Amino acid sequence: MTDLPGLAIKEFYEGRTKSKLFVHDEFGPKVEMPISAYFRNEIEMPELEVLALDQCQGKVLDIGAGAGAHALALQVRGHEVSALEISPAACNVMKHRGVNNVICEDFFEFETVEKFDTILLLMNGIGLCGTLDQLEIFLKKAENLLADNGKLIFDSSDVIYMYEDDLLPERYYGEIKCSYSYKDIKTETFQWLYIDEEKLQDICEKLGWKMTHLFEDNHYHYLVELKK
Repeated sequence: MTDLPGLAIKEFYEGRTKSKLFVHDEFGPKVEMPISAYFRNEIEMPELEVLALDQCQGKVLDIGAGAGAHALALQVRGHEVSALEISPAACNVMKHRGVNNVICEDFFEFETVEKFDTILLLMNGIGLCGTLDQLEIFLKKAENLLADNGKLIFDSSDVIYMYEDDLLPERYYGEIKCSYSYKDIKTETFQWLYIDEEKLQDICEKLGWKMTHLFEDNHYHYLVELKK
């Protein structure tokens, strides 16, 4: 798939664009994804993200690291961080911005003997799973990457409010078909996952994870910590 977020991040970093990155989904008009959000410092981050950084311990694997905003903030705090990102363009930007350890790879193909004290996914990074079945695969893989007493921290949203008159699809309603557009280019459709806390709790119980609710805003957006 065309790496539009990576291209947008690269051109924004180089000061070569005023174009906007848009997300298209099943719910209506396209929505702008502000490219500057990938470059925030900790002071500019919302409460949920700062709390997530506060909960990180030891060696951190930042999955879907984007332009390195959270990785850089964690480095400033003294953490050893590995920034995992599938986009080559975004990875190059992270290296230029000073992220010490950048891994350009798909999480589901990532192999290492290294263990991490914290695995972090922010800005609904858990959405990369796409489906509930793939989320279970993700959690089993994450378990193998965590050190003893390690933790998995991520945010997501319950999107049931987006459906009118409770007309839910046959599939799980948080499995959303999306695409990106930037300039005159549009990606192919891909699947992105938003999971409600009740469904997540069910999956955690099935796979033996203990889930702790950390935060929720007034827009169905929440933060959790998972431990084995």
